[in-house]
Amino acid sequence: MDKKYDKIRSDYKQKPFGKKDVDPDPFKQFVEWMDKAISSGIKEPTAMALSTVGKNMQPSCRMVLLKEIREGGFIFFSNYESKKGHQIKENHYGSLLFFWPELERQIRIEGRIEKTSKEISEEYYLTRSAKRRIGAWASPQSHEIPDRKYLEEKQKEFESKFEGNPIQKPENWGGYILTPYIIEFWQGRINRLHDRIEYYLDDTEWKIRRLAP
Repeated sequence: MDKKYDKIRSDYKQKPFGKKDVDPDPFKQFVEWMDKAISSGIKEPTAMALSTVGKNMQPSCRMVLLKEIREGGFIFFSNYESKKGHQIKENHYGSLLFFWPELERQIRIEGRIEKTSKEISEEYYLTRSAKRRIGAWASPQSHEIPDRKYLEEKQKEFESKFEGNPIQKPENWGGYILTPYIIEFWQGRINRLHDRIEYYLDDTEWKIRRLAP
């Protein structure tokens, strides 16, 4: 089946965005754009596409949620035995992409991914509702299951198991932190002449350059 989508385009109308407009600190610049995305009321502003590559060199991408910035990195949480967990174990390099079409902006981040400390994982786990904490036990993420009923029965099984008791964090669930060496801020402009400002880590110093769209 052949199908073209080349006519489904819209032009961007943002104001100029250059090196003189950004903060010298890429994390402060990120927070500025993220705060704008959150205050604008768009849905899921912290959603980001996480791309990883395992030892077979075949890339995989999925949406996850940014939970915090700490220790110079971007933190998200997952099942360590999921597909992403296995790929990160095999190859610690990955990328993140935030795209906010309503704001005509995106942020690309490349870096190295490691597990967070157990303390960070437990701290976040305890902020989750009881049902979501149990969900981390019930779901064998990325593994084949027979049907939806299997998942629902597992949820009920662990609800009964933990009834009246503290819901401890599973050992196979926790945080990851991506420590960046590249952070690019993209702003849409008219005629596809978009503005791209990239921060790159030169030894221990962040430097800034403009890229062609």
